Amino acid sequence: MQFHLNGFKPGNYQVPDAARKAYPIPPIEDLPREVDVLIIGTGPAGLTMARQMSEFEDISTCIVDMAEGPLLFGRADGISCRTIEIMEAFNSSEMVEKETYKLKQNTFWEPDTESPSNIKRTHKIADARAGLSEFTHGIVNQARLHELLLDGMANSITNLRPHYSRELVDLDIDESMTQDLGAYPITATFKRTDDAGAGKVETVKARFAVGCDGGRSRVRKSLDIALEGDSADKAWGVMDILLNTDFPDIRVKSFIQSKDHGAVMTIPREGGYLIRFYVELDQIKKDTRATDIKLTEQDLIAKAQQIFHPYTLDVKEVAWWSIYSVGQRLADRFDNRPLNSTDEVIPRAFVAGDACHTHSPKGGWGLNTSLPDTFNLGWKMAAVLQGKSDPKLLATYGTERRKVANQLINADRELSKLVATRPTAGDGSEKAQVDTAKIEAFMKRQSGFVSGTSIEYFPSYICTGQENQGLATGFNIGQRFHSAEATRVADGASQHLGHLVKADGRWRIFLFGGAQDPIQTTSDAHQFIDFLANDAASPVLKYTPKRSDFDSVIDTYAVFQQSDLSMHDLHGALWPAKGKYGLRDYEKVFHAQEDNDVYDLRGIDRDTGCIVIVRPDQHIASILPVTAHDDLAQFFDVFMIGQS
Repeated sequence: MQFHLNGFKPGNYQVPDAARKAYPIPPIEDLPREVDVLIIGTGPAGLTMARQMSEFEDISTCIVDMAEGPLLFGRADGISCRTIEIMEAFNSSEMVEKETYKLKQNTFWEPDTESPSNIKRTHKIADARAGLSEFTHGIVNQARLHELLLDGMANSITNLRPHYSRELVDLDIDESMTQDLGAYPITATFKRTDDAGAGKVETVKARFAVGCDGGRSRVRKSLDIALEGDSADKAWGVMDILLNTDFPDIRVKSFIQSKDHGAVMTIPREGGYLIRFYVELDQIKKDTRATDIKLTEQDLIAKAQQIFHPYTLDVKEVAWWSIYSVGQRLADRFDNRPLNSTDEVIPRAFVAGDACHTHSPKGGWGLNTSLPDTFNLGWKMAAVLQGKSDPKLLATYGTERRKVANQLINADRELSKLVATRPTAGDGSEKAQVDTAKIEAFMKRQSGFVSGTSIEYFPSYICTGQENQGLATGFNIGQRFHSAEATRVADGASQHLGHLVKADGRWRIFLFGGAQDPIQTTSDAHQFIDFLANDAASPVLKYTPKRSDFDSVIDTYAVFQQSDLSMHDLHGALWPAKGKYGLRDYEKVFHAQEDNDVYDLRGIDRDTGCIVIVRPDQHIASILPVTAHDDLAQFFDVFMIGQS
């Protein structure tokens, strides 16, 4: 898709440039007085949390932001493979895939040894993230991703919409009420910032609060959570521009180092014309804010023109620009509980995204770490509020996501040093040479982390069974369920298995059958399904409310090696009766494809098969032998609550 030819226009890219209009400022409505979940901030973390909560009719949610309306310009642009996988869980990946600019190559430029005032390409390589997912790392305006999440919220069963023009004044927690799950211990006070309601104060009582309000988070400060790490002493400029140039790699992601003027990183943007430039600036004094740097977009353009010599940059329009400072900081905890609290202490307020980890934007990790933060938290909070899971489940959010944030801080610190021609520490009097080979090696080494596909949670009661990893070596316990295609038995359709794991709060069990014929009632596969359907110890029976569909809490799928199968010859629980009419679901059984065999792709034991338990956030919780009925029951018994 091509757009922005005659100037940058925000809005829905499905609308032609000439007709596209910016998102309108929504009308102001009063805040509710009492909610289950209060979300502060409409960035990627906040909207992802709200998008998940919008799926649950029995949970009341309110999301608030001090902006006057939806985001229009700038900020993040990189959309990682893993982020698109998450958008698929929200049924929004098709539009992301269609509109993003796909990053396929990287080029590296250094001073020409024969004429050092000029730059010269040293090499061009394929993007290191290729093949890590069925999706490709892409570039699109963060505002467009926001719109897809907002549309999903508005079209959900709860018709959830943000409340804008509210500034958080105070957030107070009554500690005497925090361990009573039914109580509303949180009191949040907001001040209206729109002209019509200027000065008006509103108060919201909440059972849980999630602070997604950025690097200067008032929620974090209200919870007295400390940010630890390095303060900023390096500044970069960023701008999205429309330009003409004779630089040959303008539509390729490029790392460019000049001899005397610093470095630039360029990233092609969606639409075919827009380009993002990250321009290295000088060092700044400790604790100096980016807003204190008195430069304009024209200064950034002039600096870039010096770096690009002998190539010319004729900038026609600057769609958005900003100056940011490089610093890496991490919150000492991600919820309101005191440090070293046990999992039995129920957290009631959380921080996510930039509110708990700040860093430079060059690696594209901000949005792509913030969004998975609340994708991790959302299903856990919903399960607790719905009485399906023990509240101790909420404590795993901080344990799992702080590990990822710590990895992010370390990676960003390393990348910031690699791409800076002037040191990020010291008095600035010395200069450092950028070694583009080291940048290339870093990107290859970190490709799994950058793409989000190798994020792995620590072993715990929701990431267990490591002794059975050999049964499926390509499904790494703790990492996301790596999708692969299989053929649906009922109609021969090809289906990505990972796309079956939607953001609806349900657990998934994938049965990969062994060599035995699954039609035979004596086979391990048949016995396993019969256990789920009929045994009193079955987690499906224990944790599914009466009169609810068989798959409403734990959704089971089967993949077999045999292709000559008939649905009606398989156990009835694999084509269960559902809904008020008892209609049969024929979309739960698959067979491996001949030339794209999931057993080969994911190292599944062909003789015995295995069971793969997948969490609602698509991460693998456990791998078990097909015969391990008791172990399966015990896994869910640790944290789930029986239903009557």
